[in-house]
Parts: sequence; structure tokens; C-alpha cells
Amino acid sequence: MLNRKLLQIRNLKKYFPVTAGLFSRHIGDIKAVDGVTFHIAEKEILGLVGESGCGKSTLGRTIPRLEEPTSGEILFRGTDVARLDKKGLRELRKEIQIIFQDPDASLDPRMTVGDSICEPLVIHNIGDDRERAERVDELLEQVGMESRQVALYPHEFSGGQKQRIGIARALAVNPKLIIADEPVSALDVSIQAQILNLMTDIQEKFGLAYLFVAHDLSVIKHMAHRVAVMYLGKIAELAGKKEIFGNPLHPYTEALLSAAPSLKSKVKDRILLRGDVPSPLNPPPGCCFHPRCHRVLPICSQKEPDLIEVSEGHFVACHLY
Repeated sequence: MLNRKLLQIRNLKKYFPVTAGLFSRHIGDIKAVDGVTFHIAEKEILGLVGESGCGKSTLGRTIPRLEEPTSGEILFRGTDVARLDKKGLRELRKEIQIIFQDPDASLDPRMTVGDSICEPLVIHNIGDDRERAERVDELLEQVGMESRQVALYPHEFSGGQKQRIGIARALAVNPKLIIADEPVSALDVSIQAQILNLMTDIQEKFGLAYLFVAHDLSVIKHMAHRVAVMYLGKIAELAGKKEIFGNPLHPYTEALLSAAPSLKSKVKDRILLRGDVPSPLNPPPGCCFHPRCHRVLPICSQKEPDLIEVSEGHFVACHLY
């Protein structure tokens, strides 16, 4: 199933400049995404996991250029996204859609549900009024809602229903890649499973690819084909789901899995990380994880490890390997 590469990310960086003083002197950069490389195949779900503040959401927003990349390549079906003009970018966003974390913030309270779902069709000039209305009814039914609800406003729905509306809006223009930015973290636990199952059904029905961003490992285990573990703007480990949960190699991945014992991973004892996550404004030299690592080596504070393939499809950035 997972053959052709739909999206390729090569050494992608997104820095936010920091200024100070009366003349806004540049004093440094927040390195939110710092040299990330990976790909997503057609019909694949790649899970992106890590602690809050590691750059997951920024990475997701940089792919369709909601955030402008600082450097690196974003290739979608072989086209360099960074080089697209305004017209090309609009066409790209028909192919790449985002489901946001907070459905309340992503829906305009002044617009009816029907208008919110129809908006992408209007922007991309798809269909006439009758065809758009039919498409909205169809999308609502696909996400488990009723077409008669088109005239209601967001405040009349529950959190789970609002996220269903967000999913319907993302599907409106028939995308090939959906970036799901923690789509269930704001929902009650009782609703999360319903939304995850809905997203799985939709992915299989329409042959979509997902970049599924989450901090909950159990959600990633349920959804993903492959998993990328991110720490302080970098990919620490990337492998198939079975390898990540059954044979974690990076000490950070081990620590994450040990903190979620219900996953029944091979990490037997809880690994307590030392200190706090370093600031992306002033990351430590060498391996950015070394100040907190329980398996640190002398070289770790001196040289940054490369992301290398240690077995087929299993990549890790660690001097232990």
C-alpha cells in the first residue's frame, strides 16, 4: 500500500527571529524546526509525536506554508512548495488540508455550519450553488451528521460535533494529504475514540495520507503506520509503528514509552528525565537531548548525531548507534 512518496521534507528549518532594544536588534532565533527530513507515502499515516513545544505543530503549519520555511525543501508530488507563487499555493492547498486542534477556534461563530463547509468550495471556485449545497449535505453525512444541521451555528454543537464539522470542511476539496494537528486532544476521552475511528474510516475510503500530530502515544499507536519522534525541533527516531513500540532505540523514545506503561512496551521501568526541556532559543551543543539523557556519552555534548538508518526503515539520531 505504501509505495510512491507523496510528500518529501528535506532539511527543513523554521526559525523565528528574536529582537530586543529600541531598534529591534536581532539577538537570536527560536529554532522551532531545525533540519527535519522525512517523507510520507501515498495513503500513509505518519504519526508525529513529542513533548509540548518540540515543534510538531509548527512543522505541520510550515508544510502548506501557513508558516514560511526558513530553509530546506518541501516537495509535494515532486513540486517544490517553497517556490510556488500565490496561484500555485492556492492550488496546492486544494491537495493539502489541515484539521486544527481546537474546533472552537477554527470555526467562525458568525457562520453557519453549511457556510463554513462550503467556504473552501467558494474559494477554489468549485461547482455552482446547487452543486455546493449538495456537496455540503454529502460531507455532513460522511462525518456522521445530518444534512438538516447546515443552518445551525457552531455554538449549537458539542466539541465532538464541531470536530466532525472541521473534518468535513477539510474533505470538501478532495485533498490527498491531511495534516491533523492534535485533532482529539481538546475532546473528552469518551468522544476521542469516535473521532479517531471516523478519521480511520475516511482515510481508508478516500485513500488519504495523514500527518497525524499528537503527544498521546496511545493515539499514535492506534492511528499510525510509521512514527516520527521529535525533540526540540529535530527528529530523534523514525520507524514503523511496531519497531517504535517494540524496539525503541533512542533514549528519548524509551523515556516517552516508559511514561505510558499501558502501552505494554519493552521499556520495563519508568525513566525519569532530568531537568526541563532546553530553550529552542539557546539549545545545548552537540545532541540537544544530552542534558537529560540517562545513557549520555562524552561525545554527546560535543557533536550533533546524524539521523542514520540502523536497520531497514528504522532511523535514529543517537551516538549509541
